[in-house]
Amino acid sequence: MEENVILRVISGSAKGHKLKTINGFSTRPTTDRVKESVFNILAGVIAKSRVLDLYSGTGSLGIESLSRGADFALFVDKSRECFMTIKQNLSHTKLSEKSSIMNMDVFVALDKLSKENRKFDIIFLDPPYNKNLVEETLKCLVENDIIEQDGIVIVEHDLKDEVPQEVEHFKKIRHQKYGDTIISFYEA
Repeated sequence: MEENVILRVISGSAKGHKLKTINGFSTRPTTDRVKESVFNILAGVIAKSRVLDLYSGTGSLGIESLSRGADFALFVDKSRECFMTIKQNLSHTKLSEKSSIMNMDVFVALDKLSKENRKFDIIFLDPPYNKNLVEETLKCLVENDIIEQDGIVIVEHDLKDEVPQEVEHFKKIRHQKYGDTIISFYEA
């Protein structure tokens, strides 16, 4: 497994640490520019939060959250290669003790988390582009009731992806455009 280092932790306890990513087109890491903007918006809610990073790829968003003071982050990705990359990145940033990784399908993981009565303050959702997974995953989040009251869901998606204005009690409160990438924020 050949990897390139192209990402970094922007702020907090692991600031400046480089993160490994996966060669090829199987993942699409969130750029530093987009990540910095998202975390500027979330600045007041990251500290002491419990974070769920779905379709986590390299783990960049959850790791940034931990570096900035989140109490815990859970990473979910079904790719074994992503699982190993996240594990290495957590070890490199010395954030392993504040995290857990589930190497499984997101929908299976959400069902499992619901049965364990686990809840999160912030959920990052970064599914593969153009696969119509945003609305389906948002519906699954609602059905499994794993977000705290006043929680927030941050969705990274392609400009061409259709995303709903609301799904049950999740309402889109803002979106930011970065080239072909859109970040949509939903409040529970």
